[in-house]
Amino acid sequence: MRRNGGPEVMEVADLPKPSPKQGEALVRLTAIGVNYRDVYVRTGMYPIKPPYTPGSEGAGVVEAIGPQTETDLAVGDRVVWAGSNEGSYAEYNVVETDRLVKIPEGIDDRTAAAAMLQGMTAHYLSHGTYPVQPGDTILIHAGAGGVGLLLTQMCKSRGARVFTTVSTAEKAALSREAGADEVINYVEQDFEAEVKRLTDGQGVECVYDSVGKTTFEKSLNSLRVRGYMVMFGTSSGPVGPIDPNIFGPKGSLFFTRPTLFHYTRTKTETTMRATEVFNQIRSGALKVRIGHEYPLRDARRAHEDLEGRKTTGKLLLLP
Repeated sequence: MRRNGGPEVMEVADLPKPSPKQGEALVRLTAIGVNYRDVYVRTGMYPIKPPYTPGSEGAGVVEAIGPQTETDLAVGDRVVWAGSNEGSYAEYNVVETDRLVKIPEGIDDRTAAAAMLQGMTAHYLSHGTYPVQPGDTILIHAGAGGVGLLLTQMCKSRGARVFTTVSTAEKAALSREAGADEVINYVEQDFEAEVKRLTDGQGVECVYDSVGKTTFEKSLNSLRVRGYMVMFGTSSGPVGPIDPNIFGPKGSLFFTRPTLFHYTRTKTETTMRATEVFNQIRSGALKVRIGHEYPLRDARRAHEDLEGRKTTGKLLLLP
């Protein structure tokens, strides 16, 4: 990427293989995760000065370790990472060793790349930002997306009643398969009215909203007294200025805009979250859906499909 803009600004290029410095490892990528974060970076919403190679998540094999680097990693280890610096839309990338997690036996590279960022996101949202309790009623937007499917399963495993919103019958079926108790097609139904009807006018304890602009106000209105509005994305665009005084009359509401980085600030916390996600996958308690795979050179099409809401589950690029 030489400039910010639409998917067309991404171009295929041959670059020299990077060399790891102290504290870094060179990884040969085998699978690359595509996330809405990548769209935010590409458009300039998350400011990173071009030129650069996009992508902050991937899985692969360690080929070299930087000089004078203290690490438990070795050449040949299978590793996965998320939330690192850019550079993962490539055949090789250098990654800080503190961001790398070894892929456990029994999990293939594609599953690891599909689960890392979105799995840890679902984990911190449901275990950290608003720790879901048995008996809670939760609303999750984009229920058939990668995070939505994982977050639904995690909330159900913690004893919640889960409502989701989707835009098509196909996505509704996937959301129900993930365990959603009620699926609301927001194209055909007013989700705020449905939430109030399904909760006898009380509302939900928490809304996990990755959509932003088009759902924000109705999400607030879907909360019960002292409910939590957790906005972790803005796929429909940024929300306008907010007057904090609105949260009082609506029920002394809580509002937060969390990011994964602040819930994986140390290697210990990153490893903890990743390990819990992988343990749930290996036990069968958490199922990862890889919805679409693209050759690396088709990254532009992956972004077009993601922004066009044509996708479900996780998107991967394959070198």
